[in-house]
Amino acid sequence: MRQANISRKTAETDIELQLNLDSKKRGSIKSGNAFLDHMLNLFQSHAGIELSLACKGDTEIDFHHSMEDIAIVFGSALNQALGDKKGIERFGFYFAPMDETLARVALDYSGRIAYVLRGDLPPKIGEMDSSLWEHFFKSLAENAKMNLHIELLYGQDGHHCMEAIFKAFARATAMAIGKGKNTDEIPSTKGTLS
Repeated sequence: MRQANISRKTAETDIELQLNLDSKKRGSIKSGNAFLDHMLNLFQSHAGIELSLACKGDTEIDFHHSMEDIAIVFGSALNQALGDKKGIERFGFYFAPMDETLARVALDYSGRIAYVLRGDLPPKIGEMDSSLWEHFFKSLAENAKMNLHIELLYGQDGHHCMEAIFKAFARATAMAIGKGKNTDEIPSTKGTLS
């Protein structure tokens, strides 16, 4: 089974995360922020995976530490669950509309880190500044050891913008972690993805 169980405890956060890439059940998401819960639930549904998360953070300060540490743990879990990446498609891409909004995500679980976000996010999405969402995806890409390219092609409503991004990210992930043409091989001419 392609799964990971990761705990992270610091002076700022206490996080437990379970990820199963081959389960169709839906896990419980309790990040400490209702809008992030909504986005992560969208992700697990549209990626076709099981994700459970419990985070207790110093939200009396703000949500920065929780957002960053959740992304670190989530990215680490994706990397761990994929193992040597034998037999996966590796690349994924998807366009997702959400009413007036259109987002595109392309990714590569390559073992190399790259992160690009293009497009103008609204200043606030949910209760959080857009910079926190950008930091979330950057930290996630770094810890998943992936190339992650996100484009918000257009959109006005902050909720719609982030929902389109998460849905596109989920569907691109579903494609990338799916079975590739050569199920017994690591999808790289180098013979490794690390």
